Amino acid sequence: MEEVSPDELADVAYGLFEVMLNAELENCGPYLFELVEAGTDFEPLFTRIFTKFSEEYPQLGEALIHRFGGPSAIYQSICEGEGVVPSMTTRMYWIVQDAPEVQADAIEDELAGKWLIFLPPEEVDAAWVKVRNATRRNELGISAKVSTAKPNPDSRDNTKVIYVYTPDWRDEADVMRVRECLRELGFTDRLGYKRNIETFKGEYSQKGKRVTFYSA
Repeated sequence: MEEVSPDELADVAYGLFEVMLNAELENCGPYLFELVEAGTDFEPLFTRIFTKFSEEYPQLGEALIHRFGGPSAIYQSICEGEGVVPSMTTRMYWIVQDAPEVQADAIEDELAGKWLIFLPPEEVDAAWVKVRNATRRNELGISAKVSTAKPNPDSRDNTKVIYVYTPDWRDEADVMRVRECLRELGFTDRLGYKRNIETFKGEYSQKGKRVTFYSA
């Protein structure tokens, strides 16, 4: 079995910790981004969640501390935008915002699909706030996610992308409802919609090959 490097283990640990952090905070009430943007001091709660994570996954907790410092250091980085602001996030490839009461793995369903919004880096933060907040208000689809400042080996350039997911590509009325909501948010350029079917098959944009199912 191939040995995992300390940096790779820390990256995995951070992603899993973010999942637990967001889930625990949502159980208490406010979302992580709401606490950070309001300037709320939630360090005691953060520390309790970090302790719980370290107790349940000792090796991952140690990897986090070794790579990123103790709970206070990690908390401070989050307050500065890590995991909240795309341009300030360097430890994860994506920031995700699910709609209320949506299953965490809903975007992995084969029937799901997403509108793709491509943006230059200097525009992604403001655009993400619009999409994230509308998703939080249950006005768009089941989830949204945005690429971050962490260099992604799969990226062809520095263009950023926001995915806005709907649960069923066959429901054209709902797909187009979400598209109209995006127009109202200011995304008026033509967008493409890609089904998970194509994503799972590894089909991406190539000359002469159509991978967008809807365009509007």
